Amino acid sequence: MTAGPRTAGPRVLVVGQLARDLVLVVDRMPPAGSAAEVGDHRETLGGKGANQAVALAQLDARPSLLAVAGDDRIGDELLAQARRDGVDVSQVRRRAGTGTGLIVETLDADGGWRYLQHLPDDMLLTEADVAAAGAAFDAADAVLVQLQQPPAAALAAARLARQADRLLVLDGAPADDGHRGPLLALADVLRADDRETGLLTGASGDDPGQVRSAAEELLRAGPSLVVLGLGPAGNLFVWDDRRWGAGHLLVPLTDEKVVDTTGAGDALTAALAVALLRGDPPPDAARYAVAAAGAVVGHPGGRPALDPEALRERAQRLRPDPGAGPSTGAPA
Repeated sequence: MTAGPRTAGPRVLVVGQLARDLVLVVDRMPPAGSAAEVGDHRETLGGKGANQAVALAQLDARPSLLAVAGDDRIGDELLAQARRDGVDVSQVRRRAGTGTGLIVETLDADGGWRYLQHLPDDMLLTEADVAAAGAAFDAADAVLVQLQQPPAAALAAARLARQADRLLVLDGAPADDGHRGPLLALADVLRADDRETGLLTGASGDDPGQVRSAAEELLRAGPSLVVLGLGPAGNLFVWDDRRWGAGHLLVPLTDEKVVDTTGAGDALTAALAVALLRGDPPPDAARYAVAAAGAVVGHPGGRPALDPEALRERAQRLRPDPGAGPSTGAPA
């Protein structure tokens, strides 16, 4: 993989979802047949791909987004917002006769969220969409592929990233349907949240040792660095000796008051890619990534608001804690 210090912000291609995010904040969810007052609501550019691209721009990278939008007014507005955010949207595919995806989040006073999503198949990337963006892979320093996209499209993106010798970050749990092995074999970094960690490893986040053993198995399948969410215990980073010398680090959650965990994992993935591209060793990149996740959880919705200098200060306060127990803070 190509990584190291640069005089200008790295170019990062994000392959993922773009959608209209509508966040509704309520004291509690009403029972069926009743109503509840909405205390706050936000409409933003969202979807995992767009969230990561915006985070990358805030961290002084130069992101471009490969995603799908409809040919409707909402799509126009979201792409205009992305441009204002510093995201290159020249690779976004517009589907004729199709409405842009919608994600509705309801958030209660305890931080419990529920998603209602309208993301039809037309709003997902195809292998043809990926192939048409080949030049964007060549121009990138890193490629972030979200595995919520169809496996065939994700694998096509991973192959183009590998052909171009770019840092390839997979975000999610590869489906165990014949695509998992080829995807892992191509990846430099694999990152999974708490739920995805269970799907990938079959191990409980309550047993970091068991998850670490599973992470080492994943390393043997291809990636050089694996990041697995362990719920309240934090995030486990495990790497092999191909680039950095083998090691592992359990980074505890940060101590911010949690309003909404939505988008924390997207910020973590974006910050991790930026840190690796500038040449940070895994322990430093891990703390920087977890600090970014912690910076997102203090407000409703997944839209990030990251400041690189503030993240460096947050990261300095984080220390490895292999015996970390339950904590409050920002899950990835």
